Amino acid sequence: MTDEHTDGTTPPAPTVRHTWRPAMLWLFAGFAVFAYAFDQLTKLWVTSTMVEGERIPVLPPLLHWYFIRNSGAAFSIGENVTWVFTIIMAGVSVAILFQLRRLGSAWWALSLGLLLGGALGNLTDRLFREPSFAMGHVVDFIQLPNFAIFNIADSAVVSGVVIICLLTLRGIGLDGSRQQREAKAGDPAAAASKEETAGE
Repeated sequence: MTDEHTDGTTPPAPTVRHTWRPAMLWLFAGFAVFAYAFDQLTKLWVTSTMVEGERIPVLPPLLHWYFIRNSGAAFSIGENVTWVFTIIMAGVSVAILFQLRRLGSAWWALSLGLLLGGALGNLTDRLFREPSFAMGHVVDFIQLPNFAIFNIADSAVVSGVVIICLLTLRGIGLDGSRQQREAKAGDPAAAASKEETAGE
């Protein structure tokens, strides 16, 4: 029995609806909370035990704690437009939440969780730290040789972006599926059909 319309045409395939996957959402939430809490707790430790401008050797000459308040981005870029970074981080956070309805991969849950936790960590600084609301300076304290001074939130954001890039290069979609062209390439029936066509 075939599904055909009265005019002999085949009806279009039904649209596949993405379903919520509770396990992936819990995984995403766990990584986001971990990144956010780790960031805020380390900043609390730095601000309560160090004086701004203080530098403490940890693994010299590779690693130092160096407490600064950054009004801009990496390497102090955009110091006079702090509000721009506040808007960007808020926008990134909202965009991530909108993508959760398609989430179906543990690796994507990890990457988006780290990205959201890091964005919210620095956004909290922008909103509630001195000198004013939405213009706050971010607490940075991790110093490596010839590199920007950063914090845990920055590390989480960069790690999340790197994982997203790797997933994209491997063709793994947000819902956990691989690119259609890879599936076709691995389909024995499709390969056999291609060989028959080439032999004609």
